[in-house]
Amino acid sequence: MGLFDDVLGHGESLFRNEEALGYEFLPKILPFREREQREIAACINPLFQSRNGRNALVHGVPGIGKTAAVRHVLREIEEKTDDILVVYINCWQTNTSYKVLLEACDQLNFKFTQNKSSTELMKVIAAIVNKKAAVLVFDEIDKAEEFDFLYALLEDLFKKSILLITNYKSWLLELDERIKSRLTPELIEFREYNEKETREILKQRLDYAFVPGVWDPAAFEQVAQRAAAAKDIRTGLYLLKQAALRAEDAASKRVTTDHVRKALSTMDEFTVKSSADLSDEEKFIYEVIKKNSGKRIGDLYNAYKKEGGQASYKTFQRKIAALDEGKFITLERKTGDGGNTTIVNRKITDY
Repeated sequence: MGLFDDVLGHGESLFRNEEALGYEFLPKILPFREREQREIAACINPLFQSRNGRNALVHGVPGIGKTAAVRHVLREIEEKTDDILVVYINCWQTNTSYKVLLEACDQLNFKFTQNKSSTELMKVIAAIVNKKAAVLVFDEIDKAEEFDFLYALLEDLFKKSILLITNYKSWLLELDERIKSRLTPELIEFREYNEKETREILKQRLDYAFVPGVWDPAAFEQVAQRAAAAKDIRTGLYLLKQAALRAEDAASKRVTTDHVRKALSTMDEFTVKSSADLSDEEKFIYEVIKKNSGKRIGDLYNAYKKEGGQASYKTFQRKIAALDEGKFITLERKTGDGGNTTIVNRKITDY
């Protein structure tokens, strides 16, 4: 073999479709989510019979396919009928009632929204949807600043299914009772992928994303094991992309364990979850936990206040519970002479 046989030539790339490694990429086949998709479809099925659908709270830890599964169901609806309208909104940036209603109008192809109030926009949405039926999906619903739009949609739309996606089941406890009583959602929980499923999903993405044969099997196995340990598919997608980029930087025609090792080194301070799934307040609390891991929750709250935190103790407790539910931290409950206490620990991932 020549000295330069494994060197990429000008214009060559290891990637066939780099977008296939993105979190928003929707593969043609979504494995291991058949049960959850059937549950989602069951909520929507009455719409096909000109009846009102059921609502659902789709929940589970980050990086386990909640959004992809829901989008698969939406795609099938759009392929099957024109009589059920589909609206999908991510509440990360579309986080107020006015923004949500404005975006819904846009997706329903109503463009004359200038100078219209929220009430007027809601009337437009109702006029369009009530001629047919609609599935309305609000992803990252916990990031919305207020929820008046949910009340309006529940009251004014005749035939609809509202699907709310969140990492935190506990979010439902904070919802206004007047909305919760009208919503009465089915709870659809997404379990974590096991190691075998994680490997198969990443193998599917690898086939979509890369020129055949460029990954050493040992290098891919290393990525799969790390993603399975993190229980987050996005960790695997990040490593697949970063390792391949490092291989290209070295003009290598193969992605090796050395390139994976270099990609892993970038994850020391990188957390997919913290960059994508936490609000600013949650990130602030998480940083306080990192500095004070192992302390009692009361002492941790005092440290939070000293660093400028403004939330009440009750709100702080809810944020801690959400971080625990999202597996950013672990809670250790202890009983002693002074009664029960909770120890808060930062979760360390072995990258």
